[in-house]
Amino acid sequence: MRTPIIAGNWKMHKTVAEAVELATGVRNAVTDVVGVDVVLCPPFTALAALKDVLAGSNVGLGAQNMHFAEQGAFTGEVSPLMLKELCQYVILGHSERRQFFCETDEGVNKKIKVALEHGLRPIVCVGENLAQNEAGETTAFVGGQVKAAFDGLSAEEAAVVIVAYEPIWAIGTGKTADPATANTIIAQSIRGTLAEMYGDDVAQKVRVQYGGSVKPGNVDAFMAQPDIDGALVGGASLSVENFLPLVKAGQ
Repeated sequence: MRTPIIAGNWKMHKTVAEAVELATGVRNAVTDVVGVDVVLCPPFTALAALKDVLAGSNVGLGAQNMHFAEQGAFTGEVSPLMLKELCQYVILGHSERRQFFCETDEGVNKKIKVALEHGLRPIVCVGENLAQNEAGETTAFVGGQVKAAFDGLSAEEAAVVIVAYEPIWAIGTGKTADPATANTIIAQSIRGTLAEMYGDDVAQKVRVQYGGSVKPGNVDAFMAQPDIDGALVGGASLSVENFLPLVKAGQ
């Protein structure tokens, strides 16, 4: 049985003071929540403060990106050595990183391997754009992203990676994929590809989230799908009022 995981990706929102206030609210609201992993992914600037806020709680902490090198002349970057002192998870390959910062499948794969080496659990994002969706290329494209992301990973490593299926056309647009359609894509393109690479046992162990304008009004429909194990949430994670119903839907 896969444990559901609800993760909030705050993107470039919240000052340190605002992040502490929000994280404190989430921590206090989910004290009695069981059977679901809750993760907050604030900006880098708030990680150290939130480590203290969330210490001893049932809320995990994640970063939104990571460099593949342990240290070096990479101005503005943050290494796995730095992150492992602060958090347990790291989002890798988000479509905004791929679009605006030219990240490639190969680069994401390199980051995944390094994250695992340092005990960080990757949340790896995959998903098609609108043109690919309308052209009927979703299955092949997403399957290709999964194959590239997991290239060179052992079965044991693959089993702990979390995959977030985020159709790019649904991120921050208010549009959402049909839950049943999203489930089919996850079953065929993500679990199907993993089964080809590692066998069905590993494919069934990997947790897969849906992301893309998830909110209290639609989360139940997604969580009811057999191959969807949670949500990677953007805008709705920026307030306790909107995030808490998503967490409860994961129970």
